[in-house]
Amino acid sequence: MRIPEETVERIRQAADIIEVVNDFISLKKRGSNWIACCPFHNEKTPSFNVNPSRQIYKCFGCGKAGDAVKFVMDVENIGYGEALRYLAKKYGIEIEEQEQTPEEVIRQNERESLFIVLNFAKTFFQDTLLTSEEGQSIGLSYFRERGFSNPTIEAFDLGYSFDQWDALLKEATQRGYNRELLEKAGLVISKEGTDGGAQKLFDRFRGRVMFPIHNVSGRVIAFGARILKADKNQPKYLNSPETEVYHKSQVLYGIFQAKQAIRQENVCFLTEGYTDVISLHQAGIKNVVASSGTSLTIEQIRLISRFTPNVTILYDGDAAGIKAALRGLDMVLEEGLNVSIVTFPNGEDPDSYVRQVGAESFKTYIRENTHDFIRFKTDMLLRDAGDNPFKRAEVISEIVSSITRIPDPLQRQVFFRTTAQQLHVDEQTLISESNRLVRKQQDQTQKEYDRQKDRQSRQQIPPGTSAEPSLDDINALLNEAGVEPSFREEVPMPDQRPAAERSKAVRTPISYQEEECIRLLINHGNRELEPGVTLCQYVLSELHEVDFQTPPYDLMLTLFREAYSQGNILTATDFFSVERESDIQHHAITLTTPRYEISEGWVKHEIYVPTEEEIGILADAAYRNILRIKKMLAEQRMASLQQQLRESAGKTSEETDQLLIEYMHFKRIDMEISSLLGTVISG
Repeated sequence: MRIPEETVERIRQAADIIEVVNDFISLKKRGSNWIACCPFHNEKTPSFNVNPSRQIYKCFGCGKAGDAVKFVMDVENIGYGEALRYLAKKYGIEIEEQEQTPEEVIRQNERESLFIVLNFAKTFFQDTLLTSEEGQSIGLSYFRERGFSNPTIEAFDLGYSFDQWDALLKEATQRGYNRELLEKAGLVISKEGTDGGAQKLFDRFRGRVMFPIHNVSGRVIAFGARILKADKNQPKYLNSPETEVYHKSQVLYGIFQAKQAIRQENVCFLTEGYTDVISLHQAGIKNVVASSGTSLTIEQIRLISRFTPNVTILYDGDAAGIKAALRGLDMVLEEGLNVSIVTFPNGEDPDSYVRQVGAESFKTYIRENTHDFIRFKTDMLLRDAGDNPFKRAEVISEIVSSITRIPDPLQRQVFFRTTAQQLHVDEQTLISESNRLVRKQQDQTQKEYDRQKDRQSRQQIPPGTSAEPSLDDINALLNEAGVEPSFREEVPMPDQRPAAERSKAVRTPISYQEEECIRLLINHGNRELEPGVTLCQYVLSELHEVDFQTPPYDLMLTLFREAYSQGNILTATDFFSVERESDIQHHAITLTTPRYEISEGWVKHEIYVPTEEEIGILADAAYRNILRIKKMLAEQRMASLQQQLRESAGKTSEETDQLLIEYMHFKRIDMEISSLLGTVISG
């Protein structure tokens, strides 16, 4: 279905970029903007910038940029229409969709179809739990035994699957859902019939209580299911398989229900099971998620870091399990998170313990029994080592290895000091061991780099040729690596595009001046440089016969010309819409988002900093930009004429003289502009 344009505009007007982004990551105010670590690439220093006045975001690390709709598209990896529907639901806007053409139906995004069929399954399981005799007597009674209330069951969309082979399949087929889609969503399984007969489909989940798994935005992406009857041939828990929308290593159970509480409490409690999350949530401890019985992954750690840098892991009382799990937690430290650990008495887990002692006593126990990861790990390993000097030395090495992974140097220093006291060794001994480990890692990295370089050189250099690369070879290699060559006749301005974009082509010097011209037009086009003369009018009149050589900037210049011819001057907002080519939107946001702001301390102490907003500075910037563009065009023409003169064989003397006259004309233009710019003029 197509969303009408007036509805799209209502959604855009209602969507607040700060609210939308804050649903997925924790923003912090800095000056007039908001910042965070980028959700699209791994980083420890925030480079993700959100501008509430322009309603746009921009990451100066990976280059991602857009408005509220584009952010939802990027962070959820969904299409434009689906992102609009998400925002419409968030802001309570009703969508009266228009019928699609048959071609549009065929092109409907399969990913969106998976979400639709998974949501149908969630509703089917809910209805089965609450309205069917089997669901109430088996599924609902189980949840009641666990102490789950109706609001809790509703908050987590809990359900029940009939103990039948094809209950879901029949209902879905009657509703018109494609069988192939049901299989791709992991809801049904196909099996070849006996004696090579036709394939048979049957429900994956049968006779189980259902735990829907939501993504960060609340959409159902998979299911966990627990069997209730004793059956040795069936696993106790059964999960959805990996699909296009569900990747187990990237998901945390309960993250949708917990994200706001995690942000408010500034700590995330991490458990192992579904019922741990649900019981704690019902007890009022809502900042809790589960790894769903899997080992913690780097993607899950980064998901938590969107909302808080503090993680407290709630372990069952099984010492052997804790010791095994500790080995995988170093990567949490490596990501810059602050890790604490709480263990429960033997035989207890978070679910059973909170039901046994109650919410307030549980919270008190957490406060009194939380230990930082390094101290906890040291205590546990020391108990195992006893008085054995060799084992104690191994403990020291392992603890130092963990501390060395912490990216913050101040935190490392504190941990070295406290751990030295705990181990009764000299602090400098730990630091020396850490330095040895760092050097060892660096040596291994260098050796691996050298081996790869050697393999590449053997593969690329034909027999009998020189291994010494030419300047062009070096430039080409640097471009492939996403690095701008620094040894050119003219050094370009810094390129802030992502490496993937920089590697596509080498930027020409004039492209930087074209970019600067568009930046001035977008940010200041309607400002008057003098009474009655706007910057847009001045620039367009000076460049009325000039076409830009960089495609996106040429298109943007054309749009400015078309609008001005109709009496309008475009602004940044005109380029932010997703309907425009995404490349244009990306460039517009990049050119309107300053990376740095003047410190509030400078303002407080009345330290004056000239800004481009001042008319004199703005007029000079526009004037010099136009001069540079014309100078580079003159230089390009001179280079072309020089080439023609070198190839003058077969030309008449009159043709050669005409080339020389034209060359000297552009040479004079070049010298005059150089004089105006105050640059050195070569003889």
